[in-house]
Amino acid sequence: MSKLSGSWRERSPRARAHYMEPVEPQTESELAAKDSQPDNSASSVAASSPRPERRRQPRTWETPPAPVPPPLLDDYKNIVGTADIDELKFLAQEVKGRTVKMVNSTAVGGGVAEMLHQLIPLLNEVEVKTRWDVITGGNDFFEVTKAFHNALQGSDYKLTQQARDIFLMHNEQNRKRIQFSEDVVVIHDPQPAALIDARGGASQRWVWRCHIDLSNPNPEVWGFLRPFIERYDAAIFSSQSFTRQLPIPQYLFYPCIDPLSEKNKDLEDSFVQQVCDEFGIDRSRPIVTQVSRFDRAKDPVGVVQAFKQARKYVDCQLVLAGGGASDDPEGAAVLKELREAAGEDQDIIILDLPPWCALEINALQRASTLVVQKSIREGFGLTVTEALWKGKPTIAGAVGGIPNQIIHKLTGVLVHSVEGCAYQMRYLLTHPDFARQLGQNGREHVKENFLMTTNVRRWLLLCRILLSGRSK
Repeated sequence: MSKLSGSWRERSPRARAHYMEPVEPQTESELAAKDSQPDNSASSVAASSPRPERRRQPRTWETPPAPVPPPLLDDYKNIVGTADIDELKFLAQEVKGRTVKMVNSTAVGGGVAEMLHQLIPLLNEVEVKTRWDVITGGNDFFEVTKAFHNALQGSDYKLTQQARDIFLMHNEQNRKRIQFSEDVVVIHDPQPAALIDARGGASQRWVWRCHIDLSNPNPEVWGFLRPFIERYDAAIFSSQSFTRQLPIPQYLFYPCIDPLSEKNKDLEDSFVQQVCDEFGIDRSRPIVTQVSRFDRAKDPVGVVQAFKQARKYVDCQLVLAGGGASDDPEGAAVLKELREAAGEDQDIIILDLPPWCALEINALQRASTLVVQKSIREGFGLTVTEALWKGKPTIAGAVGGIPNQIIHKLTGVLVHSVEGCAYQMRYLLTHPDFARQLGQNGREHVKENFLMTTNVRRWLLLCRILLSGRSK
């Protein structure tokens, strides 16, 4: 498989925190055994700590803010250097005037939509004319494609003829609705995979961009989709381990974040404090945060369980911030399960935020002492990338593309269980120097591999490869 590729100064001081000295177990099994024994030291400190008054229902944002103008390539020079930006402009010369179409299943919610919002203006800036279409469908379609998504990442699923028919019917409706006249057409993920039926002339190039973990797909679902995928000119995967045996070229594109976006740009500490006050988060105590869609694959209930175990030994708060995506019908049910698991615990703060709250997510991540992403299935996990970029010590499930980002005990820590997650929460909260070093290393790793400018470079190189020798 081919790979197409591309410290900023250390920023914000760590949030103030009061740490307890736990009796530290040496293994996950010892931790599980000790958790059956009561320990009131941390809880007594928490009880005596003053806490800000929390709103009964945190503020909701009913109207999205006005769009922020996208950054220009030159705006990234202070982050990646002038030479990298000059290289992008040089690479674009050969494909200037070419056209690209991106097609996916949602305009908001999830990492794919976020990346496209930032990528497309930059490609247009270098005169690679890029358009974006979002497929439409009813609840029946998105229920089927959500089941396909889970099945392709290893879940049990019985593929029925009805599910096949619903998938093909909605793809056909979108094929008739969307125009495909561009030089390069990029179809993102399984939902619109059958749009390959719209392929035009011999000079047009079609690419399937897979953002999910295909290392152990459900045989029935993959057998149904594979004939469509084999008709593309190339496939792109987010990790080496995701690839399948296919008769077409395959490329490795790491997903990325935009360091200048609302979700990742530097913030004034006064704004971070304002957001924490709004949601009743006490910055004088350690803050453990998970940001993700309310999705069982992200295991938010497991995070609650790990937090409750860790809090027996060290004082901390848990923030679970997320929302849903328009192509994910399970979000409300998962949010209900999460609230039931949290119960009336005043140290667990659940925030159901609309997708335009990027600044608030940014502030929550920057206020955090630790960031967790305890996924049990994952495509890549851009919330991990975001946390690492902000220099936060990060604990994450060793699944999907996360190990590409977290090198265990170097750029973060990987876990395989609730008990392991609880242990690492305790360890990092009581070893702040080690935690700080993880955060610094993680930021450098993101700078080298997972920033938007690197992604632009890969797309320009791929367009040059696919369109080489073909007249405009």
